[in-house]
Amino acid sequence: MTSLSAPTALSERLAGIAAVECVIADMNGIPRGKLINATSYSQGRRVQMAHGVLVQSLTGDYPEPRFYGYDDSDFLLRTIPGQLHVTPWTAEPRALAVCEALEMDGTPSRLSSRAMLQRVVERYQARGWAPKVATELEFYLFEHNPDVMQPFRPPVGLDGRREVGNQAFAAGSAYALQPFFAELKAGMAALGIPCEAVLHEMGLSQYEVNFLHDDPLLIADQTFLFKFMLHEIALKHGLISVCMAKPLSRMPGSSMHIHQSVVDRSGQNIFTDPATQGPSELFRHYLGGLQAGLGDLILLMAPNVNSYQRYCHTYASPNNLCWSLDNRRTGLRVPNSEPEARRVENRVPGADANPYLAIAATLAAGLYGIDRQLQPDLPAQREFDVPDDLRLSCTVHRAIRRLRISEVAADFFTPEFIDGYLACKELELESFMDEISPWERRYLGSQV
Repeated sequence: MTSLSAPTALSERLAGIAAVECVIADMNGIPRGKLINATSYSQGRRVQMAHGVLVQSLTGDYPEPRFYGYDDSDFLLRTIPGQLHVTPWTAEPRALAVCEALEMDGTPSRLSSRAMLQRVVERYQARGWAPKVATELEFYLFEHNPDVMQPFRPPVGLDGRREVGNQAFAAGSAYALQPFFAELKAGMAALGIPCEAVLHEMGLSQYEVNFLHDDPLLIADQTFLFKFMLHEIALKHGLISVCMAKPLSRMPGSSMHIHQSVVDRSGQNIFTDPATQGPSELFRHYLGGLQAGLGDLILLMAPNVNSYQRYCHTYASPNNLCWSLDNRRTGLRVPNSEPEARRVENRVPGADANPYLAIAATLAAGLYGIDRQLQPDLPAQREFDVPDDLRLSCTVHRAIRRLRISEVAADFFTPEFIDGYLACKELELESFMDEISPWERRYLGSQV
């Protein structure tokens, strides 16, 4: 492991800390890692894990060894600069290091989701451009319940009541959970995660956190770290935080909207024409790429069977790749802004998506459009019909097929990653198909 600073300075920073938790995102964005003695960490001990960990499925199973190497050799975990933190939520003093995956020769792992985002960003950098993104993550808070057969329930707040109805943007609605949110905000500050806003969303006990625009890798690291912290602090308060795309029936799903823009070396937004201050031709090509490419990459933004249930609530979760000027019924929205802040909001990804892959997908599709000088269709207005070619896949089965033959995926991601990711998703789908749901028992058990 490469230490973040001189051993003496690092030892001083970790004074009183017994262990450092070194974590990395697997293909699903789930934290995987090792707990390392703090003294060994400060002395630069090398931390390694098996490649198979990166393709581990949600169920804990692994695809065939050919997808990660028959020898299942090790890769290195290297702490990302600026991502070593003392965790404020743990009872015992502990540090957390968010890491990147490197092969033994020091090159980025071809199975790492963070490395895939890095590849896309480097394509922009080769042109002298820097993409800027911000995520908006939605999540639900429920009372702790170990029985997975029972539906989620909103927690009892300080007022002794459970939330009822939909309370979108209700001022003071988080007060009943004030101790939780106070610690969450303190945790974000301690981990150096700027927070633009926290608000109550449309669903029952559903909330949203907005992050500030910055470098895509930094924002992905922060979003990954936030989700980790969110779960930890919720458990501490007797709650469970749920980032499923659709945890409750007849309620809105949870998204991870991605705002994106691109600046050149001078810091000018390339989406704005400097002469007219209107949308540039590059902006149109970028939109055209999003419309042409995101359908192929939907599995990177909607990775689970449950992800596609979110698209049933089409206003809050658009299931199309139409674009608009400030219309939330479209999957691609151009918010009202000043010319220097012109950007696109991708409303397609769910909260269950791996932030590294969701951001990589949207940036890859945009650059794909610029490279091929694609043109978008006309902006959607008011009520509109969705053309068939802009309607998103409605099942994970179709999403898997599209990713497998995608020209965009082949252009921007390593074949090893795409093959491993598809193998992981197919393993999870096979597990899901072995389950019988309450709906099937309710309506088919005695009537068919």
